[in-house]
Amino acid sequence: MFRSKVFSVLRSINRSSYDIGHIKLLRNTLFSTNVLRGDSGDTSNVTLNENLPITSQQPQTLDETIQESKTSTENAEVLLEASVESNTSSFPTESEPDKLYKKLEIEVRGNDPAVLRSYGEFAVVVAGHLDITVGRHVAIRKPIFERLTLLKSVHVHKKHRVQYERRTYYRYVDLFNLTGSTADTYLEYIERNLPEGVAMKITKVELQTLPKTVKQAMPSQQ
Repeated sequence: MFRSKVFSVLRSINRSSYDIGHIKLLRNTLFSTNVLRGDSGDTSNVTLNENLPITSQQPQTLDETIQESKTSTENAEVLLEASVESNTSSFPTESEPDKLYKKLEIEVRGNDPAVLRSYGEFAVVVAGHLDITVGRHVAIRKPIFERLTLLKSVHVHKKHRVQYERRTYYRYVDLFNLTGSTADTYLEYIERNLPEGVAMKITKVELQTLPKTVKQAMPSQQ
């Protein structure tokens, strides 16, 4: 037991001494300037230039990375400016004139006249809140009938038949002198509140200016 402890202590001492000597040798080789050549008597002072290119290349690589980052940022700024210019050019600088409608004809149709009557009153009330001039608000007196006569059974008994009838009621509301924004707001609101089983048809009469060709031709004819 005593021998084993002694051997372990000696091994640790040897390892520590070896490590210390190895470190000293590395320091001497890194920082020494005297290098022996050929003969033992001739010594020459030679600086270790092998490590200099490595240290000199590091700032070059840093400068290159900095320059590359600068160029990449400049390219990104150029692309952003180009995209902003393209977006600004796509949007019109001047506001487009609003559309003018001389007349809006709203036609609603369905199978229940009471639902159409209540919806027509609702449309007229909404137009009054938006200061829209309302024209006619009428309904057709008689509905449009569609009758189908079919066999009562599937394939046989030709004499036994059944008649089916479908009635469609109509109601009309006319609006006059609207702008495009007012018409869009009004139509979106009444379409959202359209009851089930009711169809809607909208006819627009828009006011437009004469084209340039017509304006140029009119004075020449006069």
